[in-house]
Amino acid sequence: MGMFVLSVVAAACLVATTFWIRSAVAHRRAWTRAEAEFGPRSDAAVLARTSFRKEVHATAVYVALLVATGIGLVLKTRNAVYGLSLVLIPVGLSLAFSKDFLRAIRLSTERFTIERRAVEVLTQEQLAPKAWAARLAPEELPDLTGFDLGRVYQAGTGMMAGDFYDVFRLTPDRVAAVIGDVTGHGIEASITAFQAKYLLRVYLRQYRDPAQALEELNRQIATLERAEEFISLVVVVFDTAAATLRYASAGHPAAWLWHDREVRALRATGPLLMLDPEGTFTSREIPLDEGDLVLLYTDGLAEARNGENLFGEERVANILRRDPGADPGVLCKALLESARDFAQTGLTDDVAILAVRRR
Repeated sequence: MGMFVLSVVAAACLVATTFWIRSAVAHRRAWTRAEAEFGPRSDAAVLARTSFRKEVHATAVYVALLVATGIGLVLKTRNAVYGLSLVLIPVGLSLAFSKDFLRAIRLSTERFTIERRAVEVLTQEQLAPKAWAARLAPEELPDLTGFDLGRVYQAGTGMMAGDFYDVFRLTPDRVAAVIGDVTGHGIEASITAFQAKYLLRVYLRQYRDPAQALEELNRQIATLERAEEFISLVVVVFDTAAATLRYASAGHPAAWLWHDREVRALRATGPLLMLDPEGTFTSREIPLDEGDLVLLYTDGLAEARNGENLFGEERVANILRRDPGADPGVLCKALLESARDFAQTGLTDDVAILAVRRR
């Protein structure tokens, strides 16, 4: 029975030895290639050499076991302990190669750390456009007593957007609504949009007239000196105490106001921002009644294209005329859906729409 067990062990060791020899030969070739391409002291060469030596070590273990069991079979004795002492050979190899083994472990740990950081960087790159969009065109609008708000935003084909909007309270009786668009796409346009949005918050609190706020914003942001970069923007300030609406527009597409049972355009009152550091702007004041609604949007909506035809500002106004009492959120979604249906090739530019109703 003992001889049978030794025979089985010897056969298994022979198969394993054959496998590990072939594997060691393959790893030797890989080591040679790594040294030739990257040098004998490179990390790639060290890892390849260590892998080869591990294969040699495993081969030595099975060769020792094969010899030991072979001796037991030849001598036909149970006292095979002397043959098994050959296992000390691979043990010695382990000690001899231990330095490279430890270095390989360190390199593997470092590579894992590098790969993990690479994954983190890629994840951040994927999340960055969403993070910027959340700042420039937030999904959640503030709860402003006395006003109903609606918004939609759809990113175009670019990764980073230049469209932005904002709604915030200036004083207990005054609320500002802003929408704007920076020419171009990418990180530069997004950074400019971010700067313009939050600088305008400061200037609208500093100047009661939105035209003055635009002039100061224009002077400050024009110092960025970014060629071929301009901002169109419209700001509307609702004053519930005075029952008025005051607006100023820097070259922006016409906003629309539902007031006194008619739709009227709020057109540009000054040039694009960053076009001329000394550009002048004016503001216009309109009575504000309960139920009045202001509709703001970026040019991606009006410039939705069907062949040579544009969706256009008048289509925007007509949709508002059809149902001026609609919930602001429903109105914004209806406008976006209408533009999508109109455009043959889809909406390629960013589209932002903001609606504000005075209760």
